[in-house]
Amino acid sequence: MHSAAASPFYQLVPFHPKFQTFQSKTPLTTPYCTPRLASISGSAKMRPLRALGGSSSSAGGDGDDGDGVVTLIEYLGKEGIDLKDDLVVLLDHIQYACKRIAAIVASPFSCSIGKQTGVGAGGGGGSSGRDAPKPLDIVSNEIILSSLKKSGKVAVMASEENDAPTWIIDDGPYVVVTDPLDGSRNIDASIPTGTIFGIYNRLEELDNLPTEEKAQLNSLQSGSKLIAAGYVLYSSATILCVSFGSGTQAFTLDHSTGDFILTNPSIKIPPRGQIYSVNDARYFDWPEGLRQYIDTVRQGKGRYPKKYSARYICSLVADLHRTLMYGGVAMNPRDHLRLVYEANPLSFLVEQAGGRGSDGKNRILSLQPVKLHQRLPLFLGSLEDMEELESYGDVQQKVNPGYEV
Repeated sequence: MHSAAASPFYQLVPFHPKFQTFQSKTPLTTPYCTPRLASISGSAKMRPLRALGGSSSSAGGDGDDGDGVVTLIEYLGKEGIDLKDDLVVLLDHIQYACKRIAAIVASPFSCSIGKQTGVGAGGGGGSSGRDAPKPLDIVSNEIILSSLKKSGKVAVMASEENDAPTWIIDDGPYVVVTDPLDGSRNIDASIPTGTIFGIYNRLEELDNLPTEEKAQLNSLQSGSKLIAAGYVLYSSATILCVSFGSGTQAFTLDHSTGDFILTNPSIKIPPRGQIYSVNDARYFDWPEGLRQYIDTVRQGKGRYPKKYSARYICSLVADLHRTLMYGGVAMNPRDHLRLVYEANPLSFLVEQAGGRGSDGKNRILSLQPVKLHQRLPLFLGSLEDMEELESYGDVQQKVNPGYEV
């Protein structure tokens, strides 16, 4: 656990969105609207409609009956996909936390925060199997935990930054698992980072167990029981990709209003891409099957008769986002990525977009976690690419010579 005395670094860069409140003459009557984009010589017109009352992301249209776009909270509400009120409240607090993280990541203070030491969140991995936490990881973790507490809807949060799950309230209907800031080591180089989260229902049948035990068991649910999952990419744009079990949607942060705006109501990963994403420097440590697969596709001798290209950012959220857009495979063949709060949520998103998540042999969402920080290989991508990759059999890297875990 992180120390309660840890300095709240996130207070150095408070998030102050520019809220505007207008009255819209036209109620939202469709789940989403496509923004009217101007020609090259013109300017884009994107006017957010009014948000649902009480949202922390309240914004509005410009008072006419124009072609407004749809905010995240509107999309989740009764005029959109009509989620339960409790889940809408929870998503509202998660997206607000991610806006705060986005502001810190993009701020001039992020480098100085990242260099600070002496802040702990339960130690540097040790027996739990976690990576050593970095200050920006801890800041992001505090922001998310604070938002989940304020939502009043979360019983337990399980995070990469804590050795054990954090019990919040007894009657919270949901469980949240999260990697608060994936790729934080890339901050100084301005390489994209991201937040990953998954949401489960609280297991009410465990309510009479001791707090520590029920917190652990609630957090170790199979990915097949996820009711929602998402990631936020902090890059040239701040993009929230989310799924509630009926497709995958993307929302882009409009910094002028503080709203996430629906920009892709149905992400469909191409059935096959022409890109693979992996750390090629470890080629000689790979098993024979994986080397054969990579050699084959980059020569254009696989099932798809075109040569594949390599694209590797070394930021899981960024590499996956590109794969969702263009197809192909993003992978880490080592026992390195975490099942509970990385592999499960991202596999849920990929499957809802028409792709597949695998450990090289098994469907990720079929695996039963046994430890909070359990590691495994991870392969995510287009359905046809994943089928071809797995056909090579031996693709999991079991040895890791010359590198730290």
